[in-house]
Amino acid sequence: MKQSILIVDDDAATRFGFSRYLAKDGYNIKEASTLMEAREEIVAQRFDAVILDHKLPDGEGIDWIHDLRKACPDVAIVMITGVGDVPVAVEAMRRGADNFLTKPVNMEDLAIFLQKSLEVVSLRRKDATRQRLEKKDVPFFGESDAMKKVHELATVAGENDSTVLLLGETGTGKGVLAKWIHEHSYRKSGAYVEINCSGLRGELLASELFGHTKGAFTSAVQDRQGLVEIADGGTLFLDEIADMDMSVQAQFLKVIEEKQFRRLGEAKVRKSDFRLLCATNKDLEEEVRQGRFRQDLYFRIQVFPVLIPPLRERPGDLPPLVKHLISALQSTHPEVSPEIMSLLTAYPWPGNIREMKNVLERALLLARGGPVGPAHFSGLGSGKTTSSGLGDPQNLDQLEEEYIEAVMKRSGGDIEKAVKTLGISRATLYRKLKKSRES
Repeated sequence: MKQSILIVDDDAATRFGFSRYLAKDGYNIKEASTLMEAREEIVAQRFDAVILDHKLPDGEGIDWIHDLRKACPDVAIVMITGVGDVPVAVEAMRRGADNFLTKPVNMEDLAIFLQKSLEVVSLRRKDATRQRLEKKDVPFFGESDAMKKVHELATVAGENDSTVLLLGETGTGKGVLAKWIHEHSYRKSGAYVEINCSGLRGELLASELFGHTKGAFTSAVQDRQGLVEIADGGTLFLDEIADMDMSVQAQFLKVIEEKQFRRLGEAKVRKSDFRLLCATNKDLEEEVRQGRFRQDLYFRIQVFPVLIPPLRERPGDLPPLVKHLISALQSTHPEVSPEIMSLLTAYPWPGNIREMKNVLERALLLARGGPVGPAHFSGLGSGKTTSSGLGDPQNLDQLEEEYIEAVMKRSGGDIEKAVKTLGISRATLYRKLKKSRES
């Protein structure tokens, strides 16, 4: 994609010379002869760089740099000044310009300085992305009574060493809360080890948990520690524990009770002093009744249950949660317009916080450093119409059903595509589809 350059200069000959030379280098060029025209162009479209003259009919270019940088933090700014205006150029750099040139401008120098400025901006953007990815997730407890209760229970869990069972739909933040509990416990200096039990089956899951010796099974080419052993002195978090195979459940129950285990293929008994946190989006009592989860293991892990309610049950938390997530994503435009907030609060968020975070991050990427607008949330529909084009539903459950139905149609019945779009697990999607068909 060609990079777009805005040339702001009141001299038509200068603009023509710059435009003709830079167009040959493959840039898309727009021109403005005044600050007012430049401001209108900046609002109308996104630019990669602005070449800004100092003296303009309606003001000085240097006085616009602050507002320009605030509105477009990722734009490269090259200031053009007169020979005697070097102090002005230095001040322009202090205010946010990336480079400056003095008149008369050598075209080759202009091309080089522009390229260097664009490279600096690209590096800044990559660094901001890296910092955002490295930034740790923190739970958002909100102000609703239900989440105040969650905060209270999580605090108690952090102060004690009992087994905790985190309950809630996919995407409600069970994993983030588990990490928070660990970091607020006396074991915070120890290892925090997590595994999703739905991703592995049978012997592979047992090997991950307990470790194995060389030759214990076909692919065991060397001795390996298990996560139970690595978590000694720290915390072991088992996500989606309801999906653990029955055979592994029996082995793990003994480990919980005795804090002892054996690596696969080994007779030696090893010990591990770990704290156990578990999470599931399933009804464990129903899983026990259906014979898919051991009753004795259920009783053993349900020492201190904490239920995280879905977003649709706490609408008052949505506005502050949106602001919290946008801040966590390090947006340069943290403010959200009332129009956008109304759009976000009207949506049922079947994928909960995980879905909301993904939607907001996508919108910020589409905004490319500028403020987000309704077009950046096209997947959620606008106003009173959902993305499927359907009218007002009677309640949130119906809105969710209609949205899931629309996603299934767009994905052609492909479950994998649907769960990726919705931000929920296959199990949750199957459960919601079954509920919809029965209603």
